[in-house]
Amino acid sequence: MPWVGVSSPEIARNIVSYAQSGELIFSLLEQGARRGLMVVARDEGPGIPDIELAMRDGFSTGKSLGLGLPGAKRLMDEFEIHSEIGKGTTITMRKWAR
Repeated sequence: MPWVGVSSPEIARNIVSYAQSGELIFSLLEQGARRGLMVVARDEGPGIPDIELAMRDGFSTGKSLGLGLPGAKRLMDEFEIHSEIGKGTTITMRKWAR
């Protein structure tokens, strides 16, 4: 599954760059005959003050191209992000086998 090789490192880089620590959890999914992969990225960093802005191509609070979060969303079939200021961010992504 080549898409995991692209989206997971971008999300992991965000954890290291902005939160300093966190975790990536990979799980296999099965829904009847449907199979896929779920990736949960969780940190206890500063949180994202404006998720809508952070999801725009080109937006970055660091020195990156600002393509990590929106790029990961484009690669996955399902993408959810929850963030609280001062508490951290959790991103849940799912990709279904075709």
